Amino acid sequence: MEKLYDRYNRLHDYVRLSITDRCNLRCVYCMPKEGLPFFPTDRVLSQDEIVQLIQNFADMGVSKVRITGGEPLLRTDVVEIVHRIHEIEGINDISITTNGLFLAKKAKALKEAGLDRLNISLDTFKADRYKEITRGGNINQVLEGINVASQLHFKKIKLNIVLIKGQNDDEVLDFLYYTKDHDINVRFIEFMPIGNSLKTWQKEYVGLKNVFDTCDDNGIKYHPIELKGNGPSDNYQIEGYKGSFGLIHPISSNFCENCNRLRITADGYVKACLYWNEEIDIRKAIPDKVEFRKLIQKALDNKPLNHEMALKETDRIIDKAPTWRHMSQIGG
Repeated sequence: MEKLYDRYNRLHDYVRLSITDRCNLRCVYCMPKEGLPFFPTDRVLSQDEIVQLIQNFADMGVSKVRITGGEPLLRTDVVEIVHRIHEIEGINDISITTNGLFLAKKAKALKEAGLDRLNISLDTFKADRYKEITRGGNINQVLEGINVASQLHFKKIKLNIVLIKGQNDDEVLDFLYYTKDHDINVRFIEFMPIGNSLKTWQKEYVGLKNVFDTCDDNGIKYHPIELKGNGPSDNYQIEGYKGSFGLIHPISSNFCENCNRLRITADGYVKACLYWNEEIDIRKAIPDKVEFRKLIQKALDNKPLNHEMALKETDRIIDKAPTWRHMSQIGG
């Protein structure tokens, strides 16, 4: 079995697969206020295409799959998709990123289908602020979903918090204290300039040094820890706390040198790098493993060493353009 390497000799054994571009929220950092036109059903990968695609990747050494969206729990066949991926030989880790609104209803079935881990987006603990950030979401549904999932013994549950200046950067301490009694990994994520103007991004960006400063200002002692999983976060635990916290800083501390992931969009394109526009249509090649591999390797051969996201010296960027897709259309 010939595994997947890019030109920088990075082994790729992790696929992030979007199964829908649809979402029931309109988060300020993910979608424009007016929403987006969603793909017609026939433009989105079918269940059989998804399963064959993952089988192809498993034959090339991929062992980890993250299911994303949009909001993946909007697909009525999401449980069956997880079950069928779980049955593929070589796939030993399946996770989902969700906004949590439907999690209370589907967590048990997902666990029984073979889901290993959960990432839940939650940018605030304040109901009115949550409604504002998500443009209409009900935080009680998310908190209920977290509670239900916490009792099902997933390998790991993580909360994703995108820090945005003036919106939730004053809640860092609340999230840190949340890990005292909850065996959950709270992950602070830097706001990325994807689908947003550079001026908007610059006004709202918060570096994650803010988290360490909050700890220091409040006398919180923490130490680095290792967590199993596929994420790019640096993880820490506060002394005496059940849970932990992580930092994902694509801007202030570029993590690209260890990137091991490929992203597949809901309409069947492979993106080797989150930020750049380059993508290759692989949908027609799904039934043909030889052609499929050629296209995946082509994507890897063109993968840059790093994303240069928000690079100050923009004249250094040559023959590239940032992706036209919003986060909800990529899968994060």
